[in-house]
Amino acid sequence: MADGTRWVGLDAARVAALAALDVRDEGDRAGRLPIVMGLDQHRAQITAEWIDLATGEISRGRVAPADRVAVRRFLSRFAARELEVALEATTGWRFVVEELERVGAGVHLAEPAETSGLRGPKKRPKTDWADARHLRELLLIGRLPESWIPPEHILDLRARVRCRHTLSHQRTEWQQRIQSVLYHHGCPHKRDLMTAEGREWLAAQQLPVTAREQVTVALTMIDAFDIQLAPLTTQLRDYARRQTGCKALIEAHYGIGALISVTILAELGDARRFDNSRDAVRYCGLDITVKQSDQHRAPGRLSRQGPPALRWALYEAAQQARHPRSPDRDYYLQAAERIGGNRACLALARKLLKRCYHTLRDLGEDALAPA
Repeated sequence: MADGTRWVGLDAARVAALAALDVRDEGDRAGRLPIVMGLDQHRAQITAEWIDLATGEISRGRVAPADRVAVRRFLSRFAARELEVALEATTGWRFVVEELERVGAGVHLAEPAETSGLRGPKKRPKTDWADARHLRELLLIGRLPESWIPPEHILDLRARVRCRHTLSHQRTEWQQRIQSVLYHHGCPHKRDLMTAEGREWLAAQQLPVTAREQVTVALTMIDAFDIQLAPLTTQLRDYARRQTGCKALIEAHYGIGALISVTILAELGDARRFDNSRDAVRYCGLDITVKQSDQHRAPGRLSRQGPPALRWALYEAAQQARHPRSPDRDYYLQAAERIGGNRACLALARKLLKRCYHTLRDLGEDALAPA
């Protein structure tokens, strides 16, 4: 699949063989045939619909509140049965998957966009029950687009990487607010306002009282972000210097340092889940979307349908890889002459991602080993 998903479903041959068991052996038949379930998860409640393949009976249930205790209580009724469950990879899936794995269920995490696309263009009622049924049916017929479930240490690493990325992004937004206030009041443009020299220059500007208040608030927020960013950055850099996959990326590719390597590892995950490097590019959201009808073709744009932190890391790496000492300098110059500097950096980012894909894929299991 384009983003690393793959079609999954129950083993049809196994289900058919078990279903053909002599009806006189109902106990053995019921114990061996699985229950297939679809879960539609929301913050307030979780809707479930399942079919018992031993009897053909379809049942429904609702878990409320949608917390760990309620989910554990709901799953206790299936403790003695083989259970196959499909749920979408939306916010909150982690604790549900943990509880399903605790009772020995087979867990299938569905890719939300592709799952929705399989409904087709026809207008249909969309309810929690319908969503749960849709997941159950896709799993049963082997058409569920399954996403990769990262191991626990990669989930934790990904959470830290995304937290740092969010803090850094918000810090940049406050810097941009300062620049907009300065421009609004006719001050000259100046970069590097957060250095000691930049802050002295900022303090010397003649600004109205309200504008000075805006700048003061922005500086306070930036200082607060710096306090939170410093330990996270140090922790991630230290992890990258000790982790096998990160060290391989740093050593093999110019422009990739500790912080960028750990971001790529956390967001890309197991490279073996992609059929080829082009699929990894599509997963990242650096692929170019094209809309064409007859002979009319709209200009292509980035899909941006992958992890934002991964795109940030690859673009930063591309900015470094265009420097004169980089082995990719000539490639960047040729591309920049044809399509411009910014698009050339994006092309270089795609090239770096493909190389990272091959590096991590060649490492196999060792690529994701804990530091």
